[in-house]
Amino acid sequence: MSGIFDQESTAEQVLAGVDLSGKRALVTGVSAGLGVETARALAARGAHVVGAARDLEKAEAATRFIREQGLALELVQLDLASLASVRRCADRLLAEGEPFDLVIANAGIMACPLGKTADGFETQFGTNHLGHFVLINRLLPLLRRGSRVVNLSSAGHRYSDVDLDDPNFERTEYVPFVAYGRSKTANILFSVAFDRRHKAAGIRAVAVHPGGIATELGRYAYPTQEHLDRQVAVLNEANAKAGRPAFKLKSIPQGAATTVWAAAVADAELVGGRYCEDCHVGELNPSTDQLVLGGIRPYAIDAARAEALWAKSEEMVGERF
Repeated sequence: MSGIFDQESTAEQVLAGVDLSGKRALVTGVSAGLGVETARALAARGAHVVGAARDLEKAEAATRFIREQGLALELVQLDLASLASVRRCADRLLAEGEPFDLVIANAGIMACPLGKTADGFETQFGTNHLGHFVLINRLLPLLRRGSRVVNLSSAGHRYSDVDLDDPNFERTEYVPFVAYGRSKTANILFSVAFDRRHKAAGIRAVAVHPGGIATELGRYAYPTQEHLDRQVAVLNEANAKAGRPAFKLKSIPQGAATTVWAAAVADAELVGGRYCEDCHVGELNPSTDQLVLGGIRPYAIDAARAEALWAKSEEMVGERF
């Protein structure tokens, strides 16, 4: 079942025939795009979905159609750029005591101007990685045996390895896509380290690249359709020279497919601790050309690097897990 889907599959197709009744899923970033479609697809198969969002009013409007279908979806407030908010959200869910079978760390930002989170971290690293790092680790007592954590990464991890000596760009020139690459590599390394720690307890973690999708995520990098079209042309030229397949934008339903495949369809031993794209496990691609898409760069699944990031993350957030 895990080998019949590809880059054109949709979340609906991937979950066809899958019964998620009795399962509970936490999905972050349910105010737009992939988060909304992921929540809808899971709820449509019977899961009770808890959707987390920074802007609850926006999330209410974006997910109203899901609840109007009679599907089980509730919302909680979560600002990943504030560890106080992250801890409040985790405390609330822990107090309720309802276990989870799926945690999908979907929320994120991309290529934004230099900024700081409420705790003084570089915005992309703090939001995309550290916020989820604290949330997921704090929610560990609620994860049932057999549960999965899915961290949304990106082919953008090719832009940079993590920089554990200067994670906040205090001594390094800030480049938006380098910062994005660091945060997306961190998502993968977090999955590697979390999976190693908890697979004996039947809790697995996986990182996924949803594909290139025209969503709100790209508002800084590609403010107009012209910007996006130009970037697609550049990518396709580089990939053609490297003998790689042409890059094609996905629809939002296609973009959510690898997430739900890794969460609820693929064999845990196949995807645990791995990086997935287009509904399959990504192959190693050691290319140093940032324009060459496809596969996983070796530094992003390096076990020693994953452990070093874990230790640095604990140091930065002031908690040990």
